[in-house]
Amino acid sequence: MISPASVTKQARRLLRAEHTGLLSTLSHKLGGYPFGSVVSCLADHDARPMFLISRLAEHTRNIEQDPRASLLVHEQSNDVQAGERLTLVGEAVRIETTAILQARYLRFFPNTEQYFALDFGFYRLEPVTLRYIGGFGEARWIAPGDILPPQNSLAREEEAFLARFNRDQAGDLQFFCRTYYGMGAGDAAMVGIDCDGFDILADGQLLRFDFPDTVINAAQAGAVLAKMMQENVV
Repeated sequence: MISPASVTKQARRLLRAEHTGLLSTLSHKLGGYPFGSVVSCLADHDARPMFLISRLAEHTRNIEQDPRASLLVHEQSNDVQAGERLTLVGEAVRIETTAILQARYLRFFPNTEQYFALDFGFYRLEPVTLRYIGGFGEARWIAPGDILPPQNSLAREEEAFLARFNRDQAGDLQFFCRTYYGMGAGDAAMVGIDCDGFDILADGQLLRFDFPDTVINAAQAGAVLAKMMQENVV
């Protein structure tokens, strides 16, 4: 039987790995019926999903009338019933578009720059409960506090770490893409790092890499990256 701690860690890793979700809001126009729409999403360092949406969109109108919402993310699999999925139920709240947040979002989704000149804004789902399904017969409710990562300094260290790694260790990016995903990337950059792993944008495709164990700072992350490379050298 999988321990509760392992379940929450798996759920958090799934949330960080998936960047498309089904956002369900309560339709103001239709008297409260559920209204589902597909959104791009990005987990922040506290494992809370954020999405960039237009004020004119139906789901945004619904949120402004009633913030209660849910977000479903699931593992990309040929058999969706056998794969992992996570539903976060809570309230969607508008958050400030800071320079750091915008830059981070654009690293993951570089083709969205034009949205910031329009009426788009960031919302974050603050969960009141989560439902994780790890496959057939494996389902758990998760309290919102349980999915939070341990305290760490990666949020404030991320930009400097990425700049240094992409400048000095570009060849390592190719190594990770080839070793873990079997792909040779013509253009690759590390776009995010958090306590659970890191993300590489390779030829326009986002690739997620999990750390074997949780890290709490950039120095520890660098040491784990080096170890991952050493252990996979044939």
